[in-house]
Amino acid sequence: MTFNVSCSPGRDAAAGFIRVTEHLPALVLYLDPVNMAIQLPAYPGGEQLLAKFCRELAREAARLAAAIDPTGETAAVGVRGGAVAESTDGPTRIAEDGS
Repeated sequence: MTFNVSCSPGRDAAAGFIRVTEHLPALVLYLDPVNMAIQLPAYPGGEQLLAKFCRELAREAARLAAAIDPTGETAAVGVRGGAVAESTDGPTRIAEDGS
């Protein structure tokens, strides 16, 4: 499925790693009010493709954050040495002040 979408995060926007089922992991973007899930591709090699995509997404999201808020880099939570730490506490909420 291919589509293009543009949206902006609302005040209650969040992102999270979930398991839809035991064998179906997903990255969920709760954009407030729009929600989107990126799921494991249903073909051989899908796990590696999704992992590669998630690493690229994390890297590019960190670049965007640094470009639009360079002073916030020292206060970044979950990013260490260029890698994003895994959270088991559910979605990562974005506060109104952007932290």
